[in-house]
Amino acid sequence: MSDTIEKVKCLIIGSGPAGYTAAIYAARANMAPVLYQGTQPGGQLTTTNEVENFPGYPEGITGPEMMMELQKQASRFGTDIRDGWVTRVDFSGDVHRVWVNDHKEIHCDSVIISTGASAKYLGLVSEQKYLKLGGGVSACAVCDGFFYRNQEVVIVGAGDSACEEAHYLSKLCSKVTMLVRRDVFRASKIMANRVKNTKNIEILFNTETEEVLGDGQVVTGVKVKDNVTGEVKTIPATGFFVAIGHKPNTDIFKEYLDLDKTGYIINKPGTSKTNVEGVFVSGDAADHVYRQAITAAGTGCMAALDAERYLAAKEAPVEA
Repeated sequence: MSDTIEKVKCLIIGSGPAGYTAAIYAARANMAPVLYQGTQPGGQLTTTNEVENFPGYPEGITGPEMMMELQKQASRFGTDIRDGWVTRVDFSGDVHRVWVNDHKEIHCDSVIISTGASAKYLGLVSEQKYLKLGGGVSACAVCDGFFYRNQEVVIVGAGDSACEEAHYLSKLCSKVTMLVRRDVFRASKIMANRVKNTKNIEILFNTETEEVLGDGQVVTGVKVKDNVTGEVKTIPATGFFVAIGHKPNTDIFKEYLDLDKTGYIINKPGTSKTNVEGVFVSGDAADHVYRQAITAAGTGCMAALDAERYLAAKEAPVEA
């Protein structure tokens, strides 16, 4: 082995609740984990102002603060937390080979993937402005809907997830306006009928978002356009929710791991195991259903325990 190649017992790719929880468990099991934080240290929660649904924080906590605390906890037990991101992998042989920042090569006894998924946004300048400000743009109704109780909000999307999030918001908000770009839903009939039959959800078909309006700090409305008639109007709203899907950050693994049609890593039911022995997955890289910090943390625990058992079985002496 070349001197330039590093040997690692347990490599964790990605941070966030899944990666840091996996690191905590792996470090406490003396697995000497090395964690690369990725392009967005702390994951999606670093873009969330308030987290009030994670157990143990009765007064709530900001997303960045929570990730800093998880990072400190992982460090306390000896996790080697590093800047950088994994740009290439080779899981074809007995040794799992990983490259960081295109040049540093690492040979791993076990790998835990915690690369997460990125919410898709419309890409409007105004949308990104208020997203960064934390002033009313969100891609998670379950995470942020509570902050818009008894207020009017707008949600963009036409699939099952959009319908589910719109219905969730309808229980909290005084009015939900749903923008559907075409003249039909992409959602299943049962989900589409659920929102159609909810009194405080107004559905605008053939409607696209032109601009997210605000006062420089928070959202105050949404400018929309009817793509059939060309009519432009403003919808008063304090919240703008985007539910047009997520993209799992798994492209570098597709040559070696089984992925579903959207790109989520397929794990063996009830475990964090992938189709490659010694490679495990946690968090939103595999979870397209729940996508919550608490479920991500739970699967991070699972991945570390699975990796520990895998390594223990490899290291156990073979009886004659």
